Amino acid sequence: MDVDEMEGASGPGAAIRVFVVDDHPMVRLGVAALLQSGRGLFCVGEAGDGDEALSRAPSVSPHVVVMDIDMPRMDGITAMQALRLRLPAARFVMLGSDITPRERRRAWAAGASAVLSKSASALEVVQAIRAAHEGHQALPPLRPAQPDVAPIGVGDNLTQRERDLLALMARGYSNQEICLALGIALPTAKYHVTHILTKLGATNRTEAVLVALRHELVELEPLAPR
Repeated sequence: MDVDEMEGASGPGAAIRVFVVDDHPMVRLGVAALLQSGRGLFCVGEAGDGDEALSRAPSVSPHVVVMDIDMPRMDGITAMQALRLRLPAARFVMLGSDITPRERRRAWAAGASAVLSKSASALEVVQAIRAAHEGHQALPPLRPAQPDVAPIGVGDNLTQRERDLLALMARGYSNQEICLALGIALPTAKYHVTHILTKLGATNRTEAVLVALRHELVELEPLAPR
C-alpha cells in the first residue's frame, strides 16, 4: 500500500494516522521513526508546540495525537483540551519525562487515552497508540510494580558495627575514643558516624543519640572507667 492509499484508507485494516507534538526535534524524529517501523501506523504530521499543533493537526485529521505534556508557552494538557474541540474523534496519547501524580490526574480529566513515560519501550508506545485508536484507555505503570514489603523500622538498617558505634556515642565517646575502643582508624569512625546520622535522619550526634534512645536502639549503662 502506498502513502496515498494509507492516508485515504479507512476501516479495520486501515493505517492509524498519528500526529506528533513535542518541543524537542529529536523526540519528534524518534517517534516518527518508531511509527514508520510500527506496522499499521502512519505519521501524518508533527508540531513543535501547542500553538503549532492547533494550526496543523486539524488539516490532516489524525486518528491519534501523541503529545508531550511538558512544553513551553502551552503545556500539552492545555493543548489537548483545545485540540479536542477541533478534532472530537481524535484520541490522545500523552508523553512525559517526569510525570507527576497531578499531571496524570489532569491528563485523564482532560480526556487522554494513555499517559506514558518517555522511558517507555517502543512496544508500549505502539500498543498505547493502537489501544487509544480502538477506544481503550491504557495507562501502564510509570515504574515496575514493587512487591509488598514490610516497612523498615527506625534503625533496622543499621549494621552491627554501626550499632556498636552508636552505643559508644550514646555514652559520650568522642570519635578518637571510639577509634581506641573499637580498634578502627579515625576516617573509618567518621564514615560510620555519617552513615548513622543519615540512616536515623539526624542532623548531628546529639539528635542521633536521642533518636536511638527513643527507639531503644541502645541502652545506657553505668560508665566504666576508660
